[in-house]
Amino acid sequence: MTEQRIYTCLWFDSDAEAAANLYVALFPGARVTHVTRYGAGAPLPEGTALVIQLDLGGTRLMLLNGGPVFRQSEAASIVVECATQGEIDRLWGALTADGGAPGRCGWLKDRFGVSWQIVPARIGVWMTSADAAARGRVMAAIMGMDKLDLAVLEAAFAGS
Repeated sequence: MTEQRIYTCLWFDSDAEAAANLYVALFPGARVTHVTRYGAGAPLPEGTALVIQLDLGGTRLMLLNGGPVFRQSEAASIVVECATQGEIDRLWGALTADGGAPGRCGWLKDRFGVSWQIVPARIGVWMTSADAAARGRVMAAIMGMDKLDLAVLEAAFAGS
C-alpha cells in the first residue's frame, strides 16, 4: 500500500488515546500505527499520548492531545459507508454510547465531540441518480431520520 500523504488530524484536550482505542475497536483491521508521548516538562503529564496515528480501514488519521484550546465541530465529520443495517446500528450504538449524541440525517457526535456520518454505502448512488424524483424521495426520507434506516431509504428510492 502506498503511504497516504494527506490525512486528517483531530485535536483533543487529553483523551486522544481513549478515542483511538474506541475507533480501532469499531472497525475490522483498524490499528494504531504509532504513538508519541509527552516527556517531562511538557504541557500535559509525562507519558500522556501527544500524537497517535491510526489506520481505520485504509484511512489514516492522526489524533493530537493539545489541551483545551480547540473544540471539535460539525464543520468536519468522518463518513462511514455501511453495507448493512446491522453495521449502521452497531456503529451508531457504539459511537453514541457513554455521552455521545445522535444528530439528524445520519450524523452523530461521539463522546469525544467528533462528528460522524453513519450512512448506507448506496447513498452516493441514490443522491447522484438521474431520477430526480427518486433523489427527492430519498432526501425527504433522510430529513426525517436521525439514525438512517436502510430499508426505508431503499423503498424511498424505488418509489414503493
